[in-house]
Amino acid sequence: MDTVKATHVLVVSNETVAGQALIDVLERRASRGGLQVSVVCPVNAPREGYVVYEDSRRAAARRRLDKTLARLQKSGIAADGYVVDADPVDAVRDALNQLEPPVDEIIVSTHPEQKSGWLRRNVLDRIRKVAGTIPVQHVVVDLEREGGEANVLVVANETVLGSALLDRIKARAVKSPASFMIICPQSDLQTSGHPDAERRLRRALAALRGAGIDAHGQIAHPDPYTAVLNAVQDERVDEIIVSTFPGATRSSWLRKDLIERLRAATKLPVEHVEVEPAVIGAIP
Repeated sequence: MDTVKATHVLVVSNETVAGQALIDVLERRASRGGLQVSVVCPVNAPREGYVVYEDSRRAAARRRLDKTLARLQKSGIAADGYVVDADPVDAVRDALNQLEPPVDEIIVSTHPEQKSGWLRRNVLDRIRKVAGTIPVQHVVVDLEREGGEANVLVVANETVLGSALLDRIKARAVKSPASFMIICPQSDLQTSGHPDAERRLRRALAALRGAGIDAHGQIAHPDPYTAVLNAVQDERVDEIIVSTFPGATRSSWLRKDLIERLRAATKLPVEHVEVEPAVIGAIP
């Protein structure tokens, strides 16, 4: 008797890879017959800044992937996967060229349209072009409705080590599951390095991770407004925390009405934390 060939499905996902909606689709697909699943999690580099959080981003993606693989294998579905440093379209192109047996179907999992950087960058249509005749299914995962962790964007520069800001981040982490991305806008894109800013950021990340908080960060575009819009374009962002010195006389960000401009442009909750210069940790 001939053995029925299992359908090989390529799943392309990152932040939504552990979403229940995606798991449900794969389990329903498996109920129709033999299924082999390969999952690829592309981790994009940011469009601006020095990458000082690559390991934490990859580690977070790996944790999500391992959780999904374990759930699929528990359901009797043959599944493997990997994290790659690539644009999702390039990741699909490479997978189609390298995976054996050949891929029969592709499932792309994203956040809802209003929160999906992939959809804003037309990734789904570009994957369909790369796939050619291979069917491509789009699965929307709403992590907020599923009770998944929130993505909180923190914007700070000289105040990133302020106790008021670190305490606020810790309090937010206690409130409900959340991952924090800290961006530190800098003074000049032409400058090759920002060692003081990088040391401040690394110290802040170490303090937060030491408290068990999922945090990563980067040096960003010098204009905080542009830096935030870039981040919102590239990533799912649910909330924003902006840290400044108190008052417009000491904060150029406040003089430029940054808080209200971000609320208007992103339509997201924006919280403002003021940090007194005297309570910022000194750089060793």
